[in-house]
Amino acid sequence: MAISWTRHRFSGGALALDAANTVVHRGDPARSFDRFERAEELPRFAAAATGYRAAELGARKLSVADIRSALPKVLAIREATDRLFRNAVRRGAVATADMPELLGACAGALAGHDEHLRLPDQPFGDPATPLQLEAALAVSALSLLSPDSVRRLRICPNCNWLFVDRSRNASRLWCDMAVCGNRQKAKRHYRRRKAQEVPHA
Repeated sequence: MAISWTRHRFSGGALALDAANTVVHRGDPARSFDRFERAEELPRFAAAATGYRAAELGARKLSVADIRSALPKVLAIREATDRLFRNAVRRGAVATADMPELLGACAGALAGHDEHLRLPDQPFGDPATPLQLEAALAVSALSLLSPDSVRRLRICPNCNWLFVDRSRNASRLWCDMAVCGNRQKAKRHYRRRKAQEVPHA
C-alpha cells in the first residue's frame, strides 16, 4: 500500500532528517519498519518534499531520475545521517569517527552532478531545473554540520525521530506538537486517571 506523505512525515526541520526518519521506531525491532522498503516510494517522497521543504530547497523541484541507482545512495545518506546526528544529540557534539561515513555517502550522491549551489537567493541552485533527490539529501545533511544546527538537534521522546529545534528559546520537546506532543499528553492524562482509580488501603 502506498504511503501517505503527510506534513507530519516532514517534522524533522531539514530534508536529510526527514529522510532519516523514514525508518519508524528505530531501536525497537518489534515495531520498526522502513518507509523506503518499496523503492517506488522514493519519487513520491521527493514530490511531497518539494512542497513541504520548499523553503529549504529554494522552491526547487526534487526528482528521481532512476529509482534503482538512486536507492542505494539515498539509503547510504539516510543511515549515515541518522548515526552521526543521533550520536551528536547524545554526546552534545559531532564525533569525528562518524564523519567518514557521512562524507563518503554524500560524495557518492553528488558524484556526476554538476550543480552550482548557494548562489544569491538560490540556496539549492537554479529553481527552474529539477534537482536529484540524492544530491539534495547530501547538501541538506552537510548543512546540518554547522555548530548552531548541531546545538539545536533533538530526539523526539515519543517517536524517536530526529528534528531541529528552531524555536526561539530552543525549548521544543516534540518533533510535532500536534501529533507526538498530544499523544504524550493523552498518555499522562490516562496514567493520572488510572492512578486515581486505584483504591487506597
